[in-house]
Amino acid sequence: MRLLKFFVYSLLLISPVAFAEQGILPAVTVSTGADGSTQYSVTMQIVMLMTALSFLPAMVIMLTSFTRVIVVLSILRQAIGLQQTPSNQVLIGISMFLTFFIMSPVFNKIYDQAVKPYMDEQMTIEQAYDVGKKPLMEFMLSQTRTTDLQTFVEISGYKDIKSPEEAPMQVLIPAFITSELKTAFQIGFMLFVPFLVLDLVVASILMAMGMMMLSPMIVSLPFKIMLFVLVDGWGLVMGTLANSFGLS
Repeated sequence: MRLLKFFVYSLLLISPVAFAEQGILPAVTVSTGADGSTQYSVTMQIVMLMTALSFLPAMVIMLTSFTRVIVVLSILRQAIGLQQTPSNQVLIGISMFLTFFIMSPVFNKIYDQAVKPYMDEQMTIEQAYDVGKKPLMEFMLSQTRTTDLQTFVEISGYKDIKSPEEAPMQVLIPAFITSELKTAFQIGFMLFVPFLVLDLVVASILMAMGMMMLSPMIVSLPFKIMLFVLVDGWGLVMGTLANSFGLS
């Protein structure tokens, strides 16, 4: 609900025509406050927000659990042998809502600590950004391998980073993505093995029976679907993905 309220507020905020008709839209100005902080006009904040929203799809994909979920589900579909079922739209939809479920604690912290105070005019947009990125960075650090982070720290040339918490976003993001891909392929491998064994068993039986012209994939597909349903495969996969992020 809080995430929905934030999106609704954002849509209202990026409607400059409505503000312009009422004559309350100031010019694009940047001023310095009494405490030395930089203050932007509403128009400038709208432009910045619209620019940030254009990066929202990439942020949802790369800075959350979405990458791991969609890769695992894609490998699972390939392991079963179904090329288009579930369809890409279904897999993306499942991944999106499972991502919102997994990331809800992080989103709630960002809303409580940064978005709501900013909407209540209790902090500037720079302060909201600095406060709001901390819960996201904590989540990314908890899922990033130390070796991956160290690799990108060495590539970036930073010499003064003594702990993972000191890593900047431009270093943490690629390290997080690399770790997510590695974890996703590890989970996908574990899911692939049982179906591969079943394919080998069916192929061996067909060879022993002399049915070399019959594709083992056609015969094994119904058995793989039946096996996946009998063991409550979707529940196990979803539960495994959620637990891999520390949810229980």
